[in-house]
Formats: sequence, C-alpha cells, structure tokens
Amino acid sequence: MGPVGIESMNFYGGTAYLDVAELAERRELDMQRFSNLLMHAKTVALPYEDPVSLAVNAAKPLVDALSDAERDRVEMLITCTESGIDFGKSVSTYVHDYLGLNRNCRLFELKNACYSGTAGFQMAINSVLAQVSPGAKALVVATDLARFIVADAGEALSEDWSFAEPSGGAGAVALLVSDRPEVYRVDVGANGYYGYETMDTCRPVPDSEAGNADLSLMSYLDCCFESFQEYQRRVPEADYRETFSYLAFHTPFGGMVKGAHRTMMRKLYRAGRKDIDEDFEARVTPGLTYCQHVGNIMGGTVLLSLLSTIANGDFREPRRIGCFSYGSGCCSEFYSGVVDAAGQEKVRAMGVAEHLDGRYRLDFDTYERLLKENETVRFGTRNVEIDFDTYTEPLGAARGGDVLVLRGINEFHREYTWI
Repeated sequence: MGPVGIESMNFYGGTAYLDVAELAERRELDMQRFSNLLMHAKTVALPYEDPVSLAVNAAKPLVDALSDAERDRVEMLITCTESGIDFGKSVSTYVHDYLGLNRNCRLFELKNACYSGTAGFQMAINSVLAQVSPGAKALVVATDLARFIVADAGEALSEDWSFAEPSGGAGAVALLVSDRPEVYRVDVGANGYYGYETMDTCRPVPDSEAGNADLSLMSYLDCCFESFQEYQRRVPEADYRETFSYLAFHTPFGGMVKGAHRTMMRKLYRAGRKDIDEDFEARVTPGLTYCQHVGNIMGGTVLLSLLSTIANGDFREPRRIGCFSYGSGCCSEFYSGVVDAAGQEKVRAMGVAEHLDGRYRLDFDTYERLLKENETVRFGTRNVEIDFDTYTEPLGAARGGDVLVLRGINEFHREYTWI
C-alpha cells in the first residue's frame, strides 16, 4: 500500500477580527470563567464573507500552485460545513466554479457538526488508497462561520450563548489529498473512531445553535478517551505520551483542550499537575496558537490545529502528530501521521501567521453594528446587494493577491467578485 496524505494545506481566516477580552468586558462576563477559554481573538465574518468565499480563498493558493495537468487530476471536491447556504444545493459547486477545476470531478458536501472536516479528509484518503483512478487528487475544504444574530444591535444577549460568542469564529482550511503526502503522511489504518447519540449541541435553525454546554464537555472528554482506546486496540504498541511528538485537538476553545489532555494524562498515567502542565506546553500548545486567534471554525478546527502544530512545532527530525476530532451529536476519531522539515517548510510558505496578523481589528461598536448588518445575508436571503463602501478598511487589510467576496444575492443565487 503506497503513501497517502496531505500534499498541501492552507487556511484563510477572513479580513477582520475582534479582541475577545474587550468583548468579554463589554458583555460583563465573569472574567475568571472567561480566562479559562484561553482565547485571544476571533475572526468576525463580515457581510461579504460566507462559507463559499472563505473556502475559495483558502483553496485558491493550493490550486494555483498546480500545473495544468496536475489541476486536471483533482477528481473529487468535498466541502465540509454546518454553515450551509441552501438545503439542497451544495457549496462545493460554487467552490469548484471559482477555482476553475475540471468538470470531470465529483462535487459534494458533508455535514456532521465539527467532525465533518475529518470525515471529508478520511473519505479523500480512502479514495486515493482505492486506486480506482491512479494519481487522482482530492480537494477537501472545511469552511464554517458563526454569525450571532440579535434583534437590535446592543441588545442584551441571551445567557444561552454568552460564552459561545467569544469563541465562535470563522474560516476555512483546504487540504489537497494525494499519493504525494509532502506535508502530512497518514498512518494508514491507525484510526480509532467512537460515536453515539447525544443532544449536546445542535443547529435547530440555520443561523443559531442550541445545546447543553456541560453535556458537550462530558461527551468531548468521553470521546477523546474512548477513540484513543480504539486507536490503541488497532495499534497495540501506541502510547499516548510516547508515540506522538505532538497532539492536535478539535479546539472549540483552548480550555476544553487543556481539560481533555489533563483527563487523558490522569486516566492513563495518574500524572501529577506539574507533569501534565509541562506535557501540555510541549506537545499541545503549538496546535493552539492559530486557534486562539481565530475561534471555533467547527469542521475545520482540528485541521487548523494540525496546521498550527506543523507551523509551530520542531520538525528537524520527522515527528508523529496524533489528531483528535470531535463532532457534536456525536462522532469522534483519533488518527495520526508523520511530518518532516520539508512539510513544515511548505506549510510556513503559505504565510498563515502573516495573514492572521494582517487582519483588520474591529472596535466593539463596529462589531455590534455588524451583528445587525449580518442579518442581510442570513440563510434564505432572496435578494441583496453588498455595499462595499461600508467596509473599505477591512477590505484593505486583505492579504495580497485576489480575494473572493460575496457581491450580492439574486433570486437566491449567490454572486461573487474578485477584489
């Protein structure tokens, strides 16, 4: 069985962000509880940004780097999102069009809460391994955003999402999966999956979430332990502390990851606090770096953690990364792969850190105004035209090169333009 994995990967985190400490103070949240989030900033999706524009902007540098012949070998495009724009039409069709891919390509969309990105990645891996079309590539794009809708800007926010607001972000991670795993070589067959029915979080309507925060935390912790136990049954020699140089977690917020890692170390090794803290800093913190400045991007969050780990870890020697993916409802998976110095160099060349640093910082009053303006592009909008004059400053902060933005909606059909 030949090698398979990530040939290239990229992240796009929008054009604007908000300092979440300022948000917490203005919302009068419990600051001690807020500090446990381990969050610094969050991407704020502006009205001209949606799952399609985020996905295209993440994937475009990967596609542009391919030769014409290589581009024609992209035979599958999977979009992974719970932020859909239509109950039937797939986001993948828009993404395929604006990337200019070959029409002899499978186009479809996956929804499975925050597990969707891993589901798409594993489907792409198995497609390549099947060798039904030797040399074919798959493009997987996990794209999501959290829009918080209120009746009137400035209105007191419901307790249901007071702490979800600081951690809800926006962005897209794009993976090119092939038999040339230059970035991340998958450990084929080393997968532990675990799932069951639970109502921890859900989206009963397109633009809002509901759920039980305590139940979600307990499900996450349960799945982290059980999916690794299944991984270990399939890879008997695997050891949580020794086998993996780094660990990348689905990161709703950093504090949840810290709790999961602490639980694993206590259950498996009865480790003390000092040992746990040192291990967390060494093996987990590199994967939190980007997540702490973006927020939870649902299906793409574990992939953003993986990208952050590759960019910020030490890969002078090849090292194995263990990944834990969790999606509410629920399904989870623990899997792994190997990264070397060349893979890290390829990831760093995408300039993700520079992209995040270059976003426009929103002041709180502008952010509150945007809560109202985002209603104009909410799910089911029939007609709207975006007034770009309102957003000249954040648009000016977009990183170099063409950026796709939503221009308007005409009889439900979304229309985009390059700026």
